[in-house]
Parts: sequence; C-alpha cells; structure tokens
Amino acid sequence: MSNEMFCPVCGTTAAPKSHTPGSILIEAFLWCCMIIPGLLYSLWRVSARRKVCKHCGNAHLIPAGSPRAQQLQQGARAR
Repeated sequence: MSNEMFCPVCGTTAAPKSHTPGSILIEAFLWCCMIIPGLLYSLWRVSARRKVCKHCGNAHLIPAGSPRAQQLQQGARAR
C-alpha cells in the first residue's frame, strides 16, 4: 500500500512530510529555565504534529488512490 497523498491545493502527489509547529529554540529555552513549561511546550509540539504537502505545506491531503483525488487529477489534466 502506497503512502502517497494528493494535495488538492497544488496538485502534487507525493509522500507527505511531517510538520511540527513551534520552535526548537523556544523549547530548549523553556527546558533550561523551568521544567514544567518546557514539558508542556514539548507535549503541545508533539500532539500538534501533522502531515503536510511537501510542496506547499497544505495540511488537507487526501489519499492518492481515492476517487476524489483521481477526479481532481483528471480535471487538472483536462485544463
């Protein structure tokens, strides 16, 4: 089974990349200063991680083999 996803925004079909919000520098600073804020920030960053399009960063991806993705790809080719 392929892990490729289709991006309806830019039309890219590829494996998504993982995006973690926030900053590693802020996380390191919070860990150095205080344990509890550092822990909370780290937990937030990990829980908010998501897969995004490699090309445009869109988080609303659909499986490349789905009927909707195939319909959008055919519509793009017809233009």
